[in-house]
Amino acid sequence: MNTNRWNRLRYSFYTPIYDKIVRALEPARKKSIEKANLDQSDKVLILGCGTGLDLLYLPKLNSISAIDITKSMVDQTTRRANELGLEVDARVMDGQNLEFENAAFDAVILHLILAVIPDPNRCFDEAVRVLKPGGKLVVFDKFVQAHSKAGLLRKMLNPVMTFLATDVTRDIYAIAGNNDVEFLYDDEAGFIGFFRHVLIQKSEE
Repeated sequence: MNTNRWNRLRYSFYTPIYDKIVRALEPARKKSIEKANLDQSDKVLILGCGTGLDLLYLPKLNSISAIDITKSMVDQTTRRANELGLEVDARVMDGQNLEFENAAFDAVILHLILAVIPDPNRCFDEAVRVLKPGGKLVVFDKFVQAHSKAGLLRKMLNPVMTFLATDVTRDIYAIAGNNDVEFLYDDEAGFIGFFRHVLIQKSEE
C-alpha cells in the first residue's frame, strides 16, 4: 500500500483535517527546529512540507523552499506562507527524486516524512545530495531506538498504521545507510517513545 499514488490519495483526504490530527505534535515540531539553530542567511528546504506547519516555527530566513507529493498540501503551505508574510517556493515534487542541484541548501527539514515515504533510504540520499557540506538534516519522526528492532507493540500496530498514515518500525540509522554524515543529536520526543528528535550533519569534506 505504501506508494506515491496511495500517499497522494490519503493525504489529499487528510489535508482539511491534518492540522487537527497532528496538533499534539506541535511542541515537538517546534523543539526540533529550535535545535537546528538556523541562521537568517540559511537556505532551507522543507521536504514533505504537509500543510506548512513548520513555517510557524522557522526564524526569519532569506530563502525557504517546500515540497510535497500532494498538491492539496502544497496549496495549503502556499496559503499559510501568504498569511505569515513569507516568501516560500512551494512545489509539488517527489521527495525521492528532488529537482534541485547538488549542495543547494544549508539545511533540510525532514519532519514526519521518512516514516511515510515509500523509499526512505532514497529520500535520505536525496536530502544529503542537495545539502551543502556541513549542512544539517533536521529530523522528527517515528523511529525505533538506535540500532534496535521494533518491539511487539510496534509490530502489532504497524500494518494498520502503515495503511492509515505511517510506518512505525523504521530505523533512522539504517535509513542513513552509508552516507557521510554525523549524528549530532538523537533523543526521544515523547509519545511512549514512538517519536525521536534527530539532528544530522553532512560531512564538510
